[in-house]
Amino acid sequence: MATIHPFQAYRPKPELAPEVAAKPYDVLNSDEARAEAEGHPLSFLHVGKPEIDLDPSINLYDPRVYEKARENLQRLVNDGVLVPDPEPYLYVYAQSMGNHTQYGLVTCVSVEEYLDDTIKKHELTRKEKEDDRTHHVATTSAHTGPIFLTYRHQDTVDEIIDGIVAEPPEIDFIAPDQIRHRVWVIRDPQIIQALVQEFRQIPSLYVADGHHRSASAARVGKERREANPNHTGDEEYNYFLAVLFPDNQLRILDYNRVVKDLNGLSWNDFLNALSPSFTVEPADQPVRPERKGQFGMYHGGKWYRLQASQELLDNPDPVKRLDVAILQDYLLHPVLGIQDPRTDKRIDFVGGIRGLRELERRVDSGEMAIAFSLYPTSIDELLAIADAGKIMPPKSTWFEPKLRDGLFVHFF
Repeated sequence: MATIHPFQAYRPKPELAPEVAAKPYDVLNSDEARAEAEGHPLSFLHVGKPEIDLDPSINLYDPRVYEKARENLQRLVNDGVLVPDPEPYLYVYAQSMGNHTQYGLVTCVSVEEYLDDTIKKHELTRKEKEDDRTHHVATTSAHTGPIFLTYRHQDTVDEIIDGIVAEPPEIDFIAPDQIRHRVWVIRDPQIIQALVQEFRQIPSLYVADGHHRSASAARVGKERREANPNHTGDEEYNYFLAVLFPDNQLRILDYNRVVKDLNGLSWNDFLNALSPSFTVEPADQPVRPERKGQFGMYHGGKWYRLQASQELLDNPDPVKRLDVAILQDYLLHPVLGIQDPRTDKRIDFVGGIRGLRELERRVDSGEMAIAFSLYPTSIDELLAIADAGKIMPPKSTWFEPKLRDGLFVHFF
């Protein structure tokens, strides 16, 4: 059963929240973060991407980078930008993008439940990225970016949160990317306890986005537990920061692929190699797939529509019948030679938020030879794979909108 843990958040003063809130560390590279934080000394990018305040020649994983994160975080606290709540609370965090709004419960969740798979995962982590966030968490003694979790929606939880958001929020702003962010504080002990009890009836939570952050938080919690001879289980390091969204409110966008070359094949040979698994037909406009098993393909200034054979779609393995797996197993690997998309430098991934024009741009520039647009993975597919204890191929899901860092900090 799932544990939620009220916590004493450090939060920006409401009038400063728009300046503090920042995109998560892993959606910007260092140069993009420097540009975005320029002229914004309160931006939480100075904590999440602290290398932007150091000489660019310093290695991203140098201990000075993590020490700068700790220093910058402490500065925001010392300057009264981040202010602690007087006691542990829960919070509601709403994001609105266009006509879509999702309401998440901000809480801490259990390291032990991450380790025993009450909190389920669907992706593997990469060692260097996990080590990076582990050093960041350990050096700051804080969870500075929430993990994006989901759960199978429950009517009673929905009703409680509906009552909370009927009141005016304490934070309400529209970010430069036009996404609206709102925060409500749940101070009523009876409501907090009701939510705690309701989540005890929910068998599992699921990592939607943030596998590296959650793995790192759990790793540091385990290290602190083993290093503390007086460990009781009540210490704050036993919990990490998360936002829990009901599954029926989430939206997954497509996660598309671009490849540098045709693996030495002529265009005709490439098309012939597809015929056992796909039908191919020209398209007179960019192809945004409309159903499972359909793909768009862009090469030489032209779009094509691919349809996977029914046999591939009927695979009994829930991982093998994912569109991302079909593309990898029957085209990218056997035809284009992309054996491991996690490590192969010939492939890159483009989040659906960037649109199909970005795929055209990457190919038309000569940087890439071919692009593929995909139908989005569904939240039901994600939950089924996690329940089966299986792992999705890399870059299977792109959740949007992204959680902002800096609106909640959990010190431990």
